[in-house]
Amino acid sequence: MDKLRDIYSQAPKFWPKANIDEGVEAKEIGLLLPIKFSKNNPYSLEKFQLGKRLFNDGNLSRSKQIACASCHDPDLGWADGRKASFGHNRQRGKRNSPTLENVAYNEHFFWDGRAETLEQQALMPIQDPIEMNFTLPELEQRLNKDPSYSKAFMASFGQSEVTAKLIGQSLATYQRTIVSRRSDFDRFLLAPKQKQERMKKIYRAAMSDKAILGMHLFRTKARCMNCHHGATFSDQKFHNLGLTYYKRKHQDLGRYNYTQLPDDVGKFKTPGLRGIMNTAPWMHNGLFSDMESILNIYNAGGIPFQKKIDDPLSPETSILLKPLSLTREEISSLIEFLKAITAPPALGIIGDNNL
Repeated sequence: MDKLRDIYSQAPKFWPKANIDEGVEAKEIGLLLPIKFSKNNPYSLEKFQLGKRLFNDGNLSRSKQIACASCHDPDLGWADGRKASFGHNRQRGKRNSPTLENVAYNEHFFWDGRAETLEQQALMPIQDPIEMNFTLPELEQRLNKDPSYSKAFMASFGQSEVTAKLIGQSLATYQRTIVSRRSDFDRFLLAPKQKQERMKKIYRAAMSDKAILGMHLFRTKARCMNCHHGATFSDQKFHNLGLTYYKRKHQDLGRYNYTQLPDDVGKFKTPGLRGIMNTAPWMHNGLFSDMESILNIYNAGGIPFQKKIDDPLSPETSILLKPLSLTREEISSLIEFLKAITAPPALGIIGDNNL
């Protein structure tokens, strides 16, 4: 273990080669880069404050009882701890509420990627009949009757009129500040940059031997980096793990519902893994509350399904999933690494990932 610790204490270019399949363009795991705000929606403190207010305001729903924060609770890793969220009139949704941590780095939004920008995504739950069950014209009318909102929109956008477009921009601005705080993994990587020897030792010891072994397995034998790579531990793509429940209870056709492409049946977006241990239960349907069970599925190579000639919508499990022959101790080490990349939930403040 001392040798493995020494190896990973070096710059990433000196780490062992990751186990990546041919054709997969994987980026090395590492530190998050600073947030980049959209040129069409630049950051301002006033817009951030307005977005935070809207995010926590039940007035965005028809019942005035459901806010964005109802399904994205900071204390629950910016998810809600449920298999599927409750919405209007206690209707249960179909999918697990994904965390909003690091949403600023996403290229697609929702499990099926049906929103192309965060501004667009922010308005869709408001209009969903199961979630907030409202309409944008009604929302505009409601908020325009509130003088305090007119004043806040004037400060943020130079106009007192509340519009759906500006609501989306405000919410997106706030959500882009929800960035993971510094984890043990980050501290370990930052050890060489510490000027004081005492701090170098502290940062180098941030990850346990078991977590370092887990990181090594994550990059090599466990093949995790074929889908979970880069600073957010996500390839921002869509894959089928074999959990479609095709033609059975819990069926969800995934990305196909948006694209209508048969090859997309059962595919869901690869979630980022930072903060993953804060957001149980997991997967698109929230069926798993035990990480060991999830890793056992990967260890078996996923749940194998092959496309049937007589059924064009039959799902096919990703070819990136292969049996791994991981031991119980190796699975335990992988879980320790997942703990090491999990920091306390984000605060939603610019720069909070440095805390």
